[in-house]
Amino acid sequence: MKSTVKDISLIAKKLKIRENELEKTGRFKAKVNLSILERLPKEHRNKYILVSAITPTPFGEGKTVTTIALSMALNKLNLRSACTLRQSSLGPLFGAKGGATGGGASSVLPSEDINLHFTGDMHAVAAANNLLVSFLENSIFHGNKLGIQPESITFKRCLDVSDRSLRHLEYILKSGEKKYEMRTGFEITAASEVMSLLTLSWDFKDLRKRLRTITVARTDAANLVKAGDLMADGVMVALLKDAIKPNLVQTSEHTPCFIHSGPFANISIGSSSIISDRMALGLSDYVVTESGFGADCGAEKFFDIKCRTSGFKPDACVLVCSVRGLKAQSEKLPITASEKLDESFTKEDLFALEEGSVNLKKQIENVLLFKIPVFVCINSFSTDTKKEIDFIRKKAFEFGACDCQVSTAFKDGSRGILGLAKSVVKATRTKTSAFRFLYEDERSPYEKIEMIARNIYGAKDVVYTPKARRDLDFYIQKGFKEFPVCIAKTQFSLSHDEALKGAPKNFDLPIKDVQLCSGAGFILAHASTMQTMPGLPLHPRGANVDVDSFGAVSGLV
Repeated sequence: MKSTVKDISLIAKKLKIRENELEKTGRFKAKVNLSILERLPKEHRNKYILVSAITPTPFGEGKTVTTIALSMALNKLNLRSACTLRQSSLGPLFGAKGGATGGGASSVLPSEDINLHFTGDMHAVAAANNLLVSFLENSIFHGNKLGIQPESITFKRCLDVSDRSLRHLEYILKSGEKKYEMRTGFEITAASEVMSLLTLSWDFKDLRKRLRTITVARTDAANLVKAGDLMADGVMVALLKDAIKPNLVQTSEHTPCFIHSGPFANISIGSSSIISDRMALGLSDYVVTESGFGADCGAEKFFDIKCRTSGFKPDACVLVCSVRGLKAQSEKLPITASEKLDESFTKEDLFALEEGSVNLKKQIENVLLFKIPVFVCINSFSTDTKKEIDFIRKKAFEFGACDCQVSTAFKDGSRGILGLAKSVVKATRTKTSAFRFLYEDERSPYEKIEMIARNIYGAKDVVYTPKARRDLDFYIQKGFKEFPVCIAKTQFSLSHDEALKGAPKNFDLPIKDVQLCSGAGFILAHASTMQTMPGLPLHPRGANVDVDSFGAVSGLV
């Protein structure tokens, strides 16, 4: 759908961003200088709305479309609104998931630029990450004065494409007469700890501090080796000096949109940056943001990690679902991540909807654990029937949602979601956020993992490998007990097993490995064999991408 794009200076004026605070990167994109933070309040009083979803399916539930459309609808109600989104990664863009700019009448523009190299932030993160690895290996090569144990290295190289052949690498590092057997691999850039700490940094000074404290390995004396020990933090922050500045673009209806940082929610925290939220909250009445994948993945990490770090309290959560998405949670109509939509999902089927609605119930319960109101948004498709829509609305209220509205935002933009916007405004004007975390800082990492597993995923118990227990005990001993935990698991199930649909119960959650992300400020626990470097599917989306003789890109959305 064609939309006119305005000069970015005009979009900045809507938020009263000053000319000297805007660093244009062309007519339609700009970075916002961190100097703006000096005049914005550190504590916000404006409304902070999270958009999450049921467990995702390959069909797409419309979470980004909803985020964009809701922010546009709030502007239609004469409220100054902005949305904050994550950056697109080339891995899923050319793989299975596609872009990160919404679609139809609810998009962010210029979509092709945003989905491709944008302003180079992804490349800056990868360069900083990989330079740290180079400094680490260089220290070993030149005499290993720090006494680094090569087998203890946990920090990997990264690349912003999907390439399964790079997951595991073995090679010999020669240093004079010594030979070191190196076992490592690549992660996708979105999984890099550098990406996570960029997301969680409060300002430039905090970024520098976090980079210095990244843990990369251990010494023979069981001490932690950090980026500061390798004197790599200075050059890393130099590479990230522009990447830390949020990017300003516009929606298809010219609502301001900050796009900054891009961690995945299945293997990282899955939220846009704290700095972009700081700017948006300081300049707007309402800020609409999103977290990746379902509420069990992105929303839990948004609440327990991002909000704990930022101090911001969300006022409401919009939970997106669709008729076809809920049917896909039914045992009657099973679907795997590689399968396509067929007519079974477009025919009226209240039995499949009844079975699949347990997923909606659990995800609503998950958000309510954090004591904020839930609004269900049904992303409507032309094949949905009135009976199916009415069924979901009835169930949503039964499960504890304070409202349930149908959205046609893909087709109609802000007009298609005005009902939901009015409902959110009414509720957030009359109620103060009672937001709370799932667990207290003082609990041990074991308790935190088990509380997430039981309360959010529905697990009966958590089973740790001996190595995971040893490493977790070591991190506790080194003083990281109060860190929040980030669990890496499949996005396609509430459990660790994507074959388990609906709302599985009484399963054991296997924790295979744990990693200290001391710069980002959390402990990463890998459930099952979760990969941090994806592979391409049988039919990659990138095969559809092309450029015509005028330079116009096609096939990205």
